[in-house]
Amino acid sequence: MTTDLWATKREAKLAGVEPLAVRMRPRSLDEFVGQNHIVGQGSKGGALLRKMIEARRLTSIILHGPPGTGKTTLAQIIARESGRPFVREHAAGVGVARVREIVADSCRRIEEGGQPLVLFLDEIHRFNRAQQDVLLDDVERGRLTLIGATTENPMFTVNAALVSRSTVFRLEQLTEADIAAVLRRAITDPSRGFGARNITVTDDAIAHWAKMSDGDARRALTALEVAVLSASTEPITIDLAAAEASIQRKHIVYDRKGDQHYDHASAIIKSIRGSDPDAACYWLALMIEAGEDPRFIARRLAILASEDIGNADPHAAVLAASVWTIVERIGMPEGRIPLAQLTTYLALAPKSNAAYAAINEAQTDVREGRTINVPTYLRDSHKVESVGTKQDAKGYQYAHRSEINTSFGPVTPQPLLDETGTERRYYEPKPIGFEKELAKRIEEARKVRKKGGE
Repeated sequence: MTTDLWATKREAKLAGVEPLAVRMRPRSLDEFVGQNHIVGQGSKGGALLRKMIEARRLTSIILHGPPGTGKTTLAQIIARESGRPFVREHAAGVGVARVREIVADSCRRIEEGGQPLVLFLDEIHRFNRAQQDVLLDDVERGRLTLIGATTENPMFTVNAALVSRSTVFRLEQLTEADIAAVLRRAITDPSRGFGARNITVTDDAIAHWAKMSDGDARRALTALEVAVLSASTEPITIDLAAAEASIQRKHIVYDRKGDQHYDHASAIIKSIRGSDPDAACYWLALMIEAGEDPRFIARRLAILASEDIGNADPHAAVLAASVWTIVERIGMPEGRIPLAQLTTYLALAPKSNAAYAAINEAQTDVREGRTINVPTYLRDSHKVESVGTKQDAKGYQYAHRSEINTSFGPVTPQPLLDETGTERRYYEPKPIGFEKELAKRIEEARKVRKKGGE
């Protein structure tokens, strides 16, 4: 009893220093806010994860999503609702030896007639492949139930074999209404929150935290706690000004090495491709404010200039190369100006992926089809003469000496033919921008080649 008493006192002291975000973690599904797509109550008995929890038919799962969306909380609720022993570890601080120890403990419990352990492994993506492999056999055999949490896409950062043995759930950023509900509960909760204190929080203050936290409940609760603790005496009134002071800068959920990095890059590219300079500028601003490497942005825009605009506006690639150089030379914050110039120019430029499609199709033919031998008349003239086949090279007509000329210059009359004698065609200019002129030229050139082959 003495040991239990001292343990209880130690736990009470440790709980006394826990921040508000930890104290207010929901203890049941009914308290859990958001993520209705996986734990919500529907007309057919609720979403999949809720059904698994309520039926106590728990399998290994992986939870992935942005910070502050409830991954750790949900893992604890799962363990509590299922009545299973729960072990929490952080992937960055646990080694293979500790994992084997947990597995052995779980097996012992099963042998004694108990339930297998639930191992919650936070930031599972920090486990290297060899460490993840240690879990495979026991997870597959049901000797251990794994709940992995990660802010990264597990399809890229978690061992494929481990993913295939788990059910993957994606958690989304909380809405402003979700964040407001979390804050109001913390303000009124008498035991874990501030309900026992004389505190008034205005609706404007709550709305400001909900917006500025950008879907992260932990950040919103931290701002509330800062506002309360920084007040000198009670009664305490927290208005919009106090809320603004407690959260100085908007929190942007963005990981330069994670999903947000690629999602936002995709957003700006697709906005430019769709000729929407306003949306493109917004995503550019978000990436800049989140601290994205401007060289990464410039690189992606340079690729787009050729892939999506190409010869419809050849100047786009020139401008992209110039802006890339300027950004590397002047750095930030001034680099945002040429990046904005390039972004808006590319968004409003005529679009064509004809050159991109041409090289893709040509490479596919090279990889998958029979390779065409270089025709004798196209081979190096010195080599042709050295092997005694000079006569075979007579089919080649030097374009600049040829009488076959068009409005844009000489044309080689021989088309590229495959082994069946079929002409290979890849580049098909679109009737837009400068490519409209190129479409006229290529048609003229093809007529010359067709006439020459007759």
